[in-house]
Amino acid sequence: MNFLAHTYLSGSDPEILVGNFIGDFVKGKQIEKFEENIQNGIRLHREIDLFTDTHKIHLKSRSRLKATYRHYSGVIVDMYYDHFLAANWLNYSTMDLLVYTLDVYKILNNHHHILPGRAQEMLKYMIPANWLYYYSKIEGIHRALEGMSRRTKFESGMENASEDLRKHYEEFQNEFELFFPGLISFTQTFDFIKYMH
Repeated sequence: MNFLAHTYLSGSDPEILVGNFIGDFVKGKQIEKFEENIQNGIRLHREIDLFTDTHKIHLKSRSRLKATYRHYSGVIVDMYYDHFLAANWLNYSTMDLLVYTLDVYKILNNHHHILPGRAQEMLKYMIPANWLYYYSKIEGIHRALEGMSRRTKFESGMENASEDLRKHYEEFQNEFELFFPGLISFTQTFDFIKYMH
């Protein structure tokens, strides 16, 4: 899953959210330099990724893209799924999406001093453009994928992946709707997740 889903699945503890948000930026034993609840958030991030990457529905979504995007297909599907979460936000939360995203940025800014450098750098772009909110629009997903494509070491073609989303929109949405409730239930098994939106 991508950033919006990771924050959503963090419950009500700001430190869990911060840890979950920075999970991709913390490798191996680097986790040990953070306090306990940040560590829990990082562990949650890793468990969410493992659940997602091995789930048959996510694998089915990726298979539709595999021939074109190869090992980038999983990253692209994660972006698509964040789009469907954002676009159908009120099915999953009672809080307005814009209000929610601004709350997330406030929490991240309050913990800015402990964020890994790459996360701090990314937030310089994420917050002014409100990436999390604009994931709700296909154009927002297109811009995000375009940016990711510029940062890959190898030719990824991700800048074209929004067209695949348009082309197979209903199939991807159906798969997300089948997949996401199971992921919510999975995260609720962690005893440090206090409240779901």
